[in-house]
Amino acid sequence: MNIFLLALIFLFQNYGPSFCQNETRPNIVMVMSDAFDGRLTFDPGSKVVQLPFINYLRELGSTFLNAYTNSPICCPSRAAMWSGQFVHLTQSWNNYKCLDANATTWMDYLEANGYLTKMMGKLDYTSGSHSVSNRVEAWTRDVQFLLHQEGRPVTQLVGNMSTVRIMRKDWENTDKATQWIQQTAASSHQPFALYLGLNLPHPYKTESLGPTAGGSTFLTSPYWLTKVSSELISVPKWLPMAAMHPVDYYSTYTKNCSGVFTEDEVRSIRAFYYAMCAEADAMLGQVISALRETGLLNNTVLIFTADHGELAMEHRQFYKMSMFEGSSHVPLMIMGPGLMSGQQVSQLVSLVDLYPTMLDIAGISAVGNLSGHSLLPLLSKYSAFSQKQRPDWVLSEYHGCNVNASTYMLRSGRWKYITYADGLSVPPQLFDLKLDKEELYNVVLKFPDVQMHLDKLLRSIVDYPKVSTTVHLYNKKAFGAWRDSLGGNYSQVIANLRWHVDWQKDVLANERAIDRWLYGSS
Repeated sequence: MNIFLLALIFLFQNYGPSFCQNETRPNIVMVMSDAFDGRLTFDPGSKVVQLPFINYLRELGSTFLNAYTNSPICCPSRAAMWSGQFVHLTQSWNNYKCLDANATTWMDYLEANGYLTKMMGKLDYTSGSHSVSNRVEAWTRDVQFLLHQEGRPVTQLVGNMSTVRIMRKDWENTDKATQWIQQTAASSHQPFALYLGLNLPHPYKTESLGPTAGGSTFLTSPYWLTKVSSELISVPKWLPMAAMHPVDYYSTYTKNCSGVFTEDEVRSIRAFYYAMCAEADAMLGQVISALRETGLLNNTVLIFTADHGELAMEHRQFYKMSMFEGSSHVPLMIMGPGLMSGQQVSQLVSLVDLYPTMLDIAGISAVGNLSGHSLLPLLSKYSAFSQKQRPDWVLSEYHGCNVNASTYMLRSGRWKYITYADGLSVPPQLFDLKLDKEELYNVVLKFPDVQMHLDKLLRSIVDYPKVSTTVHLYNKKAFGAWRDSLGGNYSQVIANLRWHVDWQKDVLANERAIDRWLYGSS
């Protein structure tokens, strides 16, 4: 954070109208989960698992029915939320390449304008984190070979009916957050802003496969499984492998989901995932209880959201990294003083909207060129907010591993348009979400006028062929620099990454493919 810049912000900032009747600035608490399917926050998805504190937010606040991530993977998604800018503007290409450490977030603006601030738990929006395996997979995604890059998704049951705290790190951070509310926020004369980042319900690392195996274990206890209505668990329909879109085929293969799965296996994975969501809900509940017990809840805006969703075996995939609803649709629920309750908001929104919303809540004038728009005009009981027209679309993009082409999704009305790379070399997809909620029927050839309109709109938002070229060149440069830095150790290091079983089948062929990609035509 640039101290001089923030001093200027504080000096020249003009406070806007507060949405609180008493003109006091409210506290702000955000709980951000990881890999939480947004469709579980409203019917019919909310019926499959007991989420009492999400239900509490739904009854006393507003639920966004069409909220999306701006990139369906952890770090780029969070970078968009913290910066208020689309991924291609900050060049947050993958889990390794995101924001600079000194990037100014909305939390920095709150602090510069008199808020007591605290961030804890999973932040995950600056460059330089995640495993070597993860970043190499992203850099080499358009090399012409297929490699298993993840452990096969599995379930693991631990403990018994008294085993409640499974994700211990998340519970530790939740305890710290509640203690901060009770001991610091409650005695402060300043308004405060608290961010708590959770890892759940992200799958756990599969320890038996070694340190580079990735997160493919859905882990819970009998206690949390009792919160799941097993009879309501759906088994997703799958297209035959031969009928898959080529990018979806690549994703299924690299996620190690191309083998045989029984119906019981799929049901189990989904049940365990929902149970993990229930555990995350309990952490949200502990924060709500701390606010209520300290008398702070009535003057606090509480937000629950997630960086992306979880496919949980929809489309023969787990994890995220996809524009299908299970991966890209996120929860977004907001309650607080002066905000409407029991409301379901149908407008299309995305995580970049949270930055201007935070400024609006705090009465801070909008700053810079933000990609999003404040959500308060959709929520407030009062009319103090600008009714600046929102766009009728949301944008999401993806440039990381497990997908072998830069991907762009434009959601507008009933349509979801997905295009890849330069828009020509990989066929696009078009889904009618009103008639095809499971996204099984690509109707791009049936509705050429719709595709033309949406592609024109997308190009007016982002020159996506140019962005794809930029990412391609970045990947080659970053991989080449990494390979050169290893010198004679390169062959051994790359063979020991989590794709090593397939890599060692034909080392020479894969090395040649990489050389053609690095040194051949762009």
